[in-house]
Amino acid sequence: MISHVPGPPNLLLGAYDISLLGYSADEYFVSGTATASSGERADYTTRVVTLTPPEFNGTVVVEWLNVSGGIDAPAVWFMAHRELVRAGYGYIAVSVQRVGVEGGDNLVGIDMSLKAQDAERYSPLNHPGDAYAYDIYTRMGRLVRDGEFGLRPEYVLAVGESQSAMFLTTYVNDVDAEAAVYDGFLVHSRFGTAAPLDGSSALETTTPAPFRDDLRVPVLTVITETDLLDGHLLGYRHARRPDDEHLRAWELPGSAHADNYTIKVGFIDSGAASLTELAAAYAPTDQLMGQQLSYYINFAPQHHYVLQAAVAALHRWVRDGVPPSTAPPLELADGALVLDANGLATGGVRIPWVDVPAARTSGTAPDETPMSFLFGSGEVFDAATLAALYPAGSGDYLARFETALDQTIRHGFLLAADRAEILDLAAAMYPG
Repeated sequence: MISHVPGPPNLLLGAYDISLLGYSADEYFVSGTATASSGERADYTTRVVTLTPPEFNGTVVVEWLNVSGGIDAPAVWFMAHRELVRAGYGYIAVSVQRVGVEGGDNLVGIDMSLKAQDAERYSPLNHPGDAYAYDIYTRMGRLVRDGEFGLRPEYVLAVGESQSAMFLTTYVNDVDAEAAVYDGFLVHSRFGTAAPLDGSSALETTTPAPFRDDLRVPVLTVITETDLLDGHLLGYRHARRPDDEHLRAWELPGSAHADNYTIKVGFIDSGAASLTELAAAYAPTDQLMGQQLSYYINFAPQHHYVLQAAVAALHRWVRDGVPPSTAPPLELADGALVLDANGLATGGVRIPWVDVPAARTSGTAPDETPMSFLFGSGEVFDAATLAALYPAGSGDYLARFETALDQTIRHGFLLAADRAEILDLAAAMYPG
């Protein structure tokens, strides 16, 4: 049963009104009976939020909402919404996991579940546990494909980030072959393990989980330095396997699992924010969720822009049968990144921020707060380093940056639609 719920949905999409993007938002409660891998069945009522574009491109993106922070977070929408909007994707967010609905353990220790935020509105919801999450996600995908939420798609893409990516890894490996609902998967920032089928904690598993060798449909995974290396969780390096006809892995140098875009830029990045506002939001900060750090978190822009290219690449792969470019893995020695003379990672997807750098950014960071390890670190080059790299000054830097940018666009790791903004930001963010 599907019930439309009047009023604005409780979903943090940004500090702007999505109607300014031309999108309309609707919230639904969906009830049914789900089946766990054990065969047990349980009734559920979960919620779905739909964002409908003014001109639909025929593809719906279905996000497995992220609950690591104790709240249903649309992480892929948040980081890649500029591409979703300009290309006219339908977007549907699904409350798949129990923590987002009922509350429970999370990384920040604060209950921001739907029922905690609005007990009256969300009192009809009932989530029986994460063992049923996989079947709930399958059922929501079928409803999307059948046009039950207003859009009748030609293609349906599954997306999820971080903990959601760990669940999607399990979905791809253990559920998709039989379910056959989604046309492609964007698995964003997964680690080396996958979530258990029985609904136990995804954050406590220790067994590497490569993607299966016989994938049914295209899978594109975007991996930051944080995701690759061992830390609080087993790194993706243990789950690496070669690309093939259905798999592409883009490992991104100079990037962190989360960064300035996550906590600052994404909130204002409606497409109407000025260059001055964007540059100010990207500016290095040592503040993280109200706490003072002894260093800057990662402030490099590449994670956002490459993820947008990944959305477009997966869509083209599914729609037109054109696979994305391949990239070598990030270079490792004894489990650590191999760094160049500027202290930046070698290998991986080559991008202008690391090939023509003005700062040193990384996916690693000290454990100074419960979340700081996810946000990496960054350091702006001093005047002497910049002078040695770019003897003719900022003009020299920008000319070389533009050449590297155009090469990256040709390979499909960045989008031509972002070119002008990236160049303007490079000029605005150059030190001094």
